[in-house]
Amino acid sequence: MAYRLFEGKEHASVYQKYRFTPPTDLKNVIIQYLDKKKGWPHVLAVDLGCGTGQNTRLLAPHFKEVAGIDISECQLEEARAVPGYPNITYSKGTAEELPFADGSVDLLTAASAAHWFDQSKFLAEADRVLKPGGCMALLGFIDSNVRFIYKDCGDRLNPFYQEVKQALLPYTSKPVAVSESKLEDMYSAIPFPDKERIESFPAKCFISVRNLVGFIRSWSMFQAYKLKDPQSAEDLLINTQKRFLDEMGVNSPDTEIELEWEYFCVLASKPL
Repeated sequence: MAYRLFEGKEHASVYQKYRFTPPTDLKNVIIQYLDKKKGWPHVLAVDLGCGTGQNTRLLAPHFKEVAGIDISECQLEEARAVPGYPNITYSKGTAEELPFADGSVDLLTAASAAHWFDQSKFLAEADRVLKPGGCMALLGFIDSNVRFIYKDCGDRLNPFYQEVKQALLPYTSKPVAVSESKLEDMYSAIPFPDKERIESFPAKCFISVRNLVGFIRSWSMFQAYKLKDPQSAEDLLINTQKRFLDEMGVNSPDTEIELEWEYFCVLASKPL
């Protein structure tokens, strides 16, 4: 992982509290793909760039062992603090140098993380550690299709979110742009002939305005902005929250809005 933007303790805490967990239905699609391509048993899944473990925990019921790998010890501390997952281990490491034997991994996943990897080194490691028939699933959040629903003003809330993205554009790194392209280059470079793309997988949830602002705080580009100009970054969040509440006609930031968005997923299976 060539980029190290999520290592601070404060950012790790924000990440754990506000980042979305991928949809259970998408996880089920990934497990079904593994069943089809490799079959049982499901022994070892490895979640790369696992952060605070949102995606890692989704995998736990389906495997004998799940390993979460991340470059940030602060992120891993947050992940380890979540109880109830005895078959998960978290280790500091990178996607480009994996601590697993050749042909030992059933499933490699990366949720909103693969765009940070060194593509050629990661794909070489994936080819090395996956079992024959083993699979990789690289998923990400499609930020351009976020939509808010609240009474009759949802369409007026959507531009506020996009304006925040525009304000943070100068602080958006090249890998984030790679993610927004749905990993097209990485998909083309995957050395396995058996691969496919899910271009759009719908998701929805209810989120409070407070937690929406927290989600924005977790973005790497917001953290970059905050490093350069802490007061302006905080003002951006305060003003964004106020605009949402004023347009909704409410006072409490704990008021919930329905949020719709989409994921993409790249799936590939190593030849038998």
